Amino acid sequence: MSADPYSSGPEVLDPEDDLRSMIATRPVRHRPVDPSIARSWLLVPGTRTDAFDDMAASRADAVVLDIEDAVDPSNKPQARQDVADWLRAAGRAWVRVNDAASPYWSDDLATLAGIPTLLGVMLAKTESADQVTSTFDRLGGSVPVVALVESALGMEDAAHIARARGAFRLAFGSGDFRRDTGMSADAEAMAYPRARLVVASRVGNLPGPIDGPTVGNSMPTLREQSGITVSMGMTGKLCLAAEQAPVINEVICPTPSEVLWAMDFLADFEGRGRVVRDGSDLPRLGRAQKIEKLALAFGVHPTS
Repeated sequence: MSADPYSSGPEVLDPEDDLRSMIATRPVRHRPVDPSIARSWLLVPGTRTDAFDDMAASRADAVVLDIEDAVDPSNKPQARQDVADWLRAAGRAWVRVNDAASPYWSDDLATLAGIPTLLGVMLAKTESADQVTSTFDRLGGSVPVVALVESALGMEDAAHIARARGAFRLAFGSGDFRRDTGMSADAEAMAYPRARLVVASRVGNLPGPIDGPTVGNSMPTLREQSGITVSMGMTGKLCLAAEQAPVINEVICPTPSEVLWAMDFLADFEGRGRVVRDGSDLPRLGRAQKIEKLALAFGVHPTS
């Protein structure tokens, strides 16, 4: 990776943990992944009932059944019911629901409320903290809400949205945001909204935000844009096809050489009695512990 998304403050290190031995004995896995660190968020149209099972078994860290933009208004009632029926039949997924200002939001939540296999909802076009909290409360106060920020108004209120009760992560609806503002898709133009979501997430004590999707079938372009995601401090990315998930997962992940560095640093830190030598030790300790956590979660082996 070209940048470091793991540089938050140090956590308590368990001296019994041995990164080398734990990774060596832990099998490589793709799912399940804790949604707080999920990298690839696969959007699946709610009308594609034939694909739900396959997408749930894909390499994506999180699957989001979409009953908002992916569904024509005339088909929303059927798609909503089909998604709920699949979840009640033991399917497990997130659901992107319609925005709180739409006539579909209330019915979406009423249909989904109480389904135990609903992992969470992604709230489209979030523009205020109240919308997040109202969604959270209508779902019983226990279903996490990813707030999808897609407008200038939502971006300006991002810090309040991040601190809303029920907010789990922020996500960037980059396509709708560009349409709302007239901004281009260039990395330079999108640097401000991405940075704003990263800062707001930190203010709200949330995990890193989820970047918008890459449109098209070019894997080199996807890899390049996923690198931008990482360089901006974002820790997840929406994807529109299952084939994109492995690339996103690889890029938004510590590399084997980073894992080796973390392992060596933590071993040295323990070997010197956890003594902080200078001002650079604490930031490096925080980075090493973050890499350790992600390496264990994602099964990344250190280079030998």
